[in-house]
Amino acid sequence: MNSGKVLVIAAAMLLAGMGYHEVHAQPAPAPATAPALAQPALAQPAGMPDQGYILGAEDVVQVEVLGRTDFTTKTKIGADGKIQLPLLGAIPASDRSVLQLREQIRDALQKGGFFNRPIVDVQVVSYASRYVTVLGAVGSPGLIPVDRPYRLSEIIARERNYAIKDLATGGEGLDPYVQPGDKIFAPSGDVFYIKGQVRAPGSYPLLPHMTLTMALARGGGITDLGSDSHIKIIRKTAEMSPKDLNIEILPDDVIDVGEGWF
Repeated sequence: MNSGKVLVIAAAMLLAGMGYHEVHAQPAPAPATAPALAQPALAQPAGMPDQGYILGAEDVVQVEVLGRTDFTTKTKIGADGKIQLPLLGAIPASDRSVLQLREQIRDALQKGGFFNRPIVDVQVVSYASRYVTVLGAVGSPGLIPVDRPYRLSEIIARERNYAIKDLATGGEGLDPYVQPGDKIFAPSGDVFYIKGQVRAPGSYPLLPHMTLTMALARGGGITDLGSDSHIKIIRKTAEMSPKDLNIEILPDDVIDVGEGWF
């Protein structure tokens, strides 16, 4: 299985909706011996059936035959790719979809003379072999099973910088596939702060290439007591008095709008 990469996304709610933050990703370090980490809770995408999921070692499935409660069993796929079932014993399960395994069990039961035209149901109880991990500032962190190749816009993120607007509107080259084992992390998005003589002081998400004019508008505009000629920007440890309202605002900038002289 793919060893996976850490996919870092600089946006607060990527799985909840498309914004205009940048997506950053970097390869995960791969130490020879890493301490075991607790697995996050499974989060299956809403409306995504598990019937096409490709099974692998450590996945747990529940197998039932309609009307035969004595056959119902829950079993884990072993390292050899097989599961143990009543009547049938060990049968291969890895590298098959849920649908394929269901048909395989049905045919084996019928050919073995155990049941006549049995109705078999197979459900994945625990996904362990093929998933991506979504963590951070997202609506539903956890494990998302991948039953087919998913594009970046469907699960979000990989290997270099991406703008979310490019994922939504760009070509296939801007929307790569994620792979089983990838880890997707979404830290909170960049913000700026605005205070003083504005109608809505506070902190706000920083959009790409946001100008001072745009930031002032986001803060509700300058009050009647304020003046655009008395604005200071505190950037890290420096302070500046911009003459151009088209200056670009950077992450964590503090915009202080002073009173005008009347």
